[in-house]
Amino acid sequence: MPTPPAAPGLAVADFGDLVAAETPGLYRFALSLTRDPVQAEDLVQDTFLRALERRGQFRGGSSVATWLHRILHNLAVDRSRRRAREVLTDEVVEGDWRDDRYSVDAETVVQRAQVREEVEDALLRVPFASRAVLVLHDVEGWTVERIADQIGVSLPAAKQRLRRGRMAMVSAMARGAERRAALDGVPLRCWDARQWVSDYLDGGLAADRRAMIERHLGACPTCPPLYASLVGAQEALTALRDPDTVVNPDLARRIAVRMAGG
Repeated sequence: MPTPPAAPGLAVADFGDLVAAETPGLYRFALSLTRDPVQAEDLVQDTFLRALERRGQFRGGSSVATWLHRILHNLAVDRSRRRAREVLTDEVVEGDWRDDRYSVDAETVVQRAQVREEVEDALLRVPFASRAVLVLHDVEGWTVERIADQIGVSLPAAKQRLRRGRMAMVSAMARGAERRAALDGVPLRCWDARQWVSDYLDGGLAADRRAMIERHLGACPTCPPLYASLVGAQEALTALRDPDTVVNPDLARRIAVRMAGG
């Protein structure tokens, strides 16, 4: 696809300086949204690639930083729609907070708020649209006006997302105590176990880590169905392999010639 002509100030030659200047802020934003360094790095890289492709669309109506944050935000939204996450929906949050009988144990929430790991866990359960505004405002210190411009929504919509995000954060932290109680005595956090389960399936873990995964699967109420599904999906994919399929000799020769530069 042909690259559009560069707008003033966004020539290809300027992208080296742009990457150096904007990467730290974009990475912090991406990490706050994903809580996964690998996903955050991928988002930042994809953001700069998308910006390079679309540099001709930048018209200077906002700062370059705002433009890049908007690109990253949109990429993150697209990815979040393709993933099933354990999150509180806006409807659940609004329904709870509209109910006069709804409340939380403030001591529990405040205690959890003192532990970074607990805050990050709760943040991941905030609906993505509200989470993005919450992170930009309460973590990055952006004004609501700047956020509205950055993500392309009206000022009232940005304020609504901030309100919902704060409500959802409190609800998530309050409910975290229930999840922790259900997992009391279970070795490893669920994510710690889940990020190693692929290597576990392939027999690539050291004996001590493998034992911890097995103890977790033996006690956790939520991970065994996920593990069973992974096993089933892997077996289904393996069954697609046709042992009688071989590479056409002529095709193999053509590939070899192409790789040799012939």
